[in-house]
Amino acid sequence: MAGQGCLVANDWLCWEYVASRSGELTDAAVQHVWITAASVLIGLAVAVPLALLARRGRRWAAPVLGLTTLLYTIPSLAMFSLLLPLFGLSAALVVTGLVLYSLTILVRNTLAGLEAVPEEVREAARGMGYGPGRLLWQVELPLAMPALLAGVRIATVSTVALTTIGSIVGKGGLGNLIAPAVSSNFKAQVLTASLLCVLLALAADLLLLGVQRLLTPWARAAGADPGAGGGAGGRRRVLRNGEA
Repeated sequence: MAGQGCLVANDWLCWEYVASRSGELTDAAVQHVWITAASVLIGLAVAVPLALLARRGRRWAAPVLGLTTLLYTIPSLAMFSLLLPLFGLSAALVVTGLVLYSLTILVRNTLAGLEAVPEEVREAARGMGYGPGRLLWQVELPLAMPALLAGVRIATVSTVALTTIGSIVGKGGLGNLIAPAVSSNFKAQVLTASLLCVLLALAADLLLLGVQRLLTPWARAAGADPGAGGGAGGRRRVLRNGEA
């Protein structure tokens, strides 16, 4: 039933619900997007220095990777309870918890990307006069970008799902609609809010895929012309761009 009676019948598919609650759905989706975006961006800002620290050797890699993995194993309710004295019932509580969950993915992918940069490329850059900072920003990070952005994509999709858990403190975006609807068996609200979560995850993944293709043009060139030496060509282009 798709007419006005679908609310009374408590149907799963109900356009009348979407039309009458469009403002509520929009507000929840906007909150969901900004919590997700803030969590991933902050997580990335924390993960890159941690990956650089872990790259310095086994002495640092073991505690960094071990700690980020341990954080991911903490149940969300326990995580929020531990953070509650610091942040109270606020959006900062949810964002901080999501940042901690994202680190296990972001740190590992960033570290994997940095470690995949061939040593001969680093040596060539040093021979061209690159210092440590310039080497990192103009050579290593660009070449590590595919792995780094792959981690960002995974972390973003995961965070879209985890954001709904913030509904336990009233800051869960679309989760604020899903949780009470499940309790009251409000089918249209459960399905609509859940579908919006899926659409947000798909849209974010496609957007980040576009960003990845834009920032790593040598990867597209390698895929289009396997005989062109795409990997080595990409490294040479990064060095030439840095030199310019």
